[in-house]
Amino acid sequence: MVTILVVDDSAVDRRLAGGLLAKSGEWQVEFARDGAEAVEMMKVSTPDVVLTDLQMPHLNGLELVQLIKEHNPLLPVVLMTGQGSEAIAVEALQHGAASYVPKKSLQEILTDTIVRVLALAGELANKKSLMERMTEYASSFVLGNDPTQLTSLVSHLQSILNDMSVLPESDRLRTGVALEEALLNASYHGNLEVSSKLRETNHAMYYELARQRSKEDPYQQRSIYVSVRISKQGLSYTIRDEGPGFDPHSLPDPTDPINLERPCGRGVLLMKTFMDEVTFNEHGNQVTMVKRAKLRAAAT
Repeated sequence: MVTILVVDDSAVDRRLAGGLLAKSGEWQVEFARDGAEAVEMMKVSTPDVVLTDLQMPHLNGLELVQLIKEHNPLLPVVLMTGQGSEAIAVEALQHGAASYVPKKSLQEILTDTIVRVLALAGELANKKSLMERMTEYASSFVLGNDPTQLTSLVSHLQSILNDMSVLPESDRLRTGVALEEALLNASYHGNLEVSSKLRETNHAMYYELARQRSKEDPYQQRSIYVSVRISKQGLSYTIRDEGPGFDPHSLPDPTDPINLERPCGRGVLLMKTFMDEVTFNEHGNQVTMVKRAKLRAAAT
């Protein structure tokens, strides 16, 4: 049976919300008098939905949402909003609350809201369970040189890694950084042909030149080609640009203390530090990065 935890310091409002929910006959309703009591109850048993007031002593609704999203991000939280709580309601929604119901409209829309939230929560849980059983993800992308588009791809692939539970969280973050550096290098240094040496002397001019060239031929016609393969064994990213390329052997050693503080080579340093393999093709316009998942020690 679905369990709904109603959190409110007002006994009258708890009874009203609980009575409306209990009418379905399919939901078990539990009650907490404030956020702190709700947290203690959830340590014993996790509900399917939390319906919470916003203005409460000890731990208010916003703080409760933040704690739930930190420790149980798939647990949906629905807010009950009253006059004077509009600002905190917006903030709570921004921090992960799934929906809200004005207290003056509980009788009209509470049940329908809970039904919709439960359906969505079930879909998300099923998706996560399904993604965890995916054995391999492979895809290819053709991108422009808009940095926003490049970072969107990074975010998308980070989500795939998370859903498939590939790599520890710290490694996922580091491979995301390496991928973003490789994509930005392909755009700025490859397709747009903006030298990182310019960034050392005039940081603003470096980005202004990139912006100008992104709207000029032949630079704006060039694309970035990305091939992705993710499995339980790790990942492989290949990024190719349409620029003139360079001699990979000419790269300064980014680990040399002389070069460590220079913008030139910073991206390559991060790529080589965070990935297990980083190899360039002979033309210098394609890089392949590999990160292997660490095999778990066999049970003894």
